[in-house]
Amino acid sequence: MQETDSIERRAYSIANFGRAFSVGRSTIYEEIRAGRLKVRKVGTRTIITYDDAMAWLHALPSRSAAASMR
Repeated sequence: MQETDSIERRAYSIANFGRAFSVGRSTIYEEIRAGRLKVRKVGTRTIITYDDAMAWLHALPSRSAAASMR
């Protein structure tokens, strides 16, 4: 087990956010430009905090199962 596996993730890189939330880079940058996804900078690196990721996720519109199958 790696040391990072035992520590709760508190921030995501753009690539890690995409993998964790099953969205592509284009969608991520579109959400950032639209102001729906908050990012922070650490030097030249862009990160998304866990809290900001969860806020984005919970702000997404919900759809019923029947509507999703159309």
